[in-house]
Amino acid sequence: MPTDAAIRSALATVIDPEIRRPITDLGMVRSIAVDDAGLATIGIDLTVSGCPLRARIVADVQAAVGGVDGITSVEVEFGVMTDQQREALRTNLRGGRAEPVIPFTQPGNMTRVYAIASGKGGVGKSTVTANLAVAMAQDGLKVGVLDADIFGFSIPRMLGITAQPTRLDNMLLPPIAHDVKAVSIGMFVPEGQPVVWRGPMLHRAIEQFLADVFWGDLDVLLLDLPPGTGDIAISVAQLLPHSEIVVVTTPQMAASEVAERAGALAVQTQQGVVGVIENMAWLDQPDGSRLELFGSGGGARVAERLTELLGAEVPLLAQVPIDVATREAGDAGTPVVASDPDSPAAVAFKALARTLGARKRGLAGRNLGVSPA
Repeated sequence: MPTDAAIRSALATVIDPEIRRPITDLGMVRSIAVDDAGLATIGIDLTVSGCPLRARIVADVQAAVGGVDGITSVEVEFGVMTDQQREALRTNLRGGRAEPVIPFTQPGNMTRVYAIASGKGGVGKSTVTANLAVAMAQDGLKVGVLDADIFGFSIPRMLGITAQPTRLDNMLLPPIAHDVKAVSIGMFVPEGQPVVWRGPMLHRAIEQFLADVFWGDLDVLLLDLPPGTGDIAISVAQLLPHSEIVVVTTPQMAASEVAERAGALAVQTQQGVVGVIENMAWLDQPDGSRLELFGSGGGARVAERLTELLGAEVPLLAQVPIDVATREAGDAGTPVVASDPDSPAAVAFKALARTLGARKRGLAGRNLGVSPA
């Protein structure tokens, strides 16, 4: 007869699809029973009733336990966690803390936080964010996206997310698409309804998204900021003082001049500027030539001006060409790096992802384990 330990060891390989941790670590395994015929009955307590991913849990449990010697078949019996179990789970997920905190500001946190900013709208900032996130996930990084563009949210559409985050009392489990965790105010408002908020509510929304959402152990968090240097950009700098700015512009002068202001915000907020991305740089022609629809040199101009202003090197990180496939992929909810990975724009996005993904977080805010003599 298979032992309880053998079955529990098999269950430790079953990963909760929302939390991305073994169900044994989350206290979800309520009971294990095996009859003389080898039928294993596994009791699983879900975090919430009506879990949309219960079918996947059944399949994963049956596959794992079914591989144990002596097991002939597997049945899964579902229950729902009690209030006490959910409270214990929330405390576990918060690293032993009962109350929510912003994990990315805690000593020892190694998550790199990039705020994707622009001076004006329409430069493709959300497209850059979505494709950069998916490309990083394809490289094996654990990635999260916070859609901080409260009024003009578009990340749910671009990542193909239609579900709301799962509520674990006062904790939110973010939807996952293309191996990227994402949260947006667009997941909570009816389609077509505008968000009419002022400064304090905007700040509180960003704070809740950072503290109340279970992000897990991320390698990279990307924030899709609204255009300009308004309330949200300032709130992000206050809530995430070690975040770094990535400026997105298009080549024309009207966009690049305004983009400089988004990067110049770093002087007042004491954030670092990682570099500049020039989007819609050109359109490749059938004969191999390039049609520069919006002019040229805008990204380089922004990088040069910010280098002078900040007194530190601000590189031009990437030039992303115009690509019809990029627009089509964004509308369809599958970013072009996944739907057409060999397209010119996808190649540029993937190279950018490798550049930013390989950067190491600085020592600022980290516990170095050093005490005064």
